[in-house]
Amino acid sequence: MPPSSLTPLASKDVTPIAIARQAILDEGRNVYGYELFDRSVVSNAHSASSDAQLLFNVLTLNDSEALPGKKTLFINCTHDSLAGGHLDLVAPDRVVLEIPPLPVSKAEQIPDYLPNLEEIQRRGFRMAFSYSILTRSYESWLPLASFIKFDLSILKPEAVASFVKLAQAKSQAKLIAEKVETARQYELVAGLGVKLFQGYWFAQPVLVEGQTIRPAQATILQLINLVRKQASTNEIEEVLKRDPTLSFNLLRFINSAGFGMRTEVTSFKHAVMLLGLNRLFKWAALLMTTSRSGDTPPAVGTTAVVRGRLMELLATEILPPDECDNAFVVGVFSLLDTMLGVPMQTALATVTLPVSVTDALLHQTGPLAPYLTLTVACETGDDNAFATAASTLGLTSNQINWAHLQALAWAETLTQVD
Repeated sequence: MPPSSLTPLASKDVTPIAIARQAILDEGRNVYGYELFDRSVVSNAHSASSDAQLLFNVLTLNDSEALPGKKTLFINCTHDSLAGGHLDLVAPDRVVLEIPPLPVSKAEQIPDYLPNLEEIQRRGFRMAFSYSILTRSYESWLPLASFIKFDLSILKPEAVASFVKLAQAKSQAKLIAEKVETARQYELVAGLGVKLFQGYWFAQPVLVEGQTIRPAQATILQLINLVRKQASTNEIEEVLKRDPTLSFNLLRFINSAGFGMRTEVTSFKHAVMLLGLNRLFKWAALLMTTSRSGDTPPAVGTTAVVRGRLMELLATEILPPDECDNAFVVGVFSLLDTMLGVPMQTALATVTLPVSVTDALLHQTGPLAPYLTLTVACETGDDNAFATAASTLGLTSNQINWAHLQALAWAETLTQVD
């Protein structure tokens, strides 16, 4: 499965933008969709032109099959950008347009914008609004809301409760709590009946004193160690035979659409013959995303897969093939402490990894560290980290955007295994 070349998304005469994402989780803490927004290092100004370019770049990426599968994409918009012809290029069922409130100075113009929003709805687009849609000034817009978002960094708990109850009484919209940074905030809004959540809390490691690595996870780590030591096929097969689920999951991964095999791999020996042990190292690491510890959200595994693929793609044109595989492992294992429920140093002590992998994960040093910094910055608001890492690696925003969206789409092609 050779990674594709980092083909630019847009021509050189177009001002580059930098796409960032944040996952939106459902009540089972699976990834429901992604909010995509322009976090340009060239201009931080949110404008109609930047929105139009973001939509064009995201939604005309090569072909529709390259987009992130079944996931809903939430796109920030301005009212000016909504009038642009670029919406004609967009399949309405693929996106939700996030509509901002008007400035206070333009409150009297709220009715004037209603016809355009109604036309957008007639064209099949869904729209998301902030909780301001529940105020009296915006009552004419409220029937248009498919989603209503509540910013927990602004609203106090008692205000959140009031707005949620108001939304439930006056609208059929799905409710999204955003800026959810702690388990306590999550429990608060979930207790109010909110079903969708956005924030960084789900990827934060929850370390439990006395936590031990589960048997299934220990077997995967043992498999990785054997592969790294270039053990015989028979030795590795013995480990897989003791855990049929692990063997089954490995073969399902290899036979998934994301791997691109032309013939079905039917046994571990067949896999070794086709791939070699070096390539199996990467796929053994991928198995860790399917073996969750305790209350770890499923979205953690999804995020780890996206990180791994994004790092691999970013490394493709700069690093040799073996290091590209190592880049994949760094991305997947960047959430290993969260997946296992133990500190990163403890987790890595149980497995034999290349020096470049451990240096990046433990010390943020070595050739793979800038790729990890850039990959994590793609899902956070750290503009400085993004700009520094991109500059260090000599990658353009268009190259990063392409790899980012390809990684999201690739993660969707993998067969879901439990």
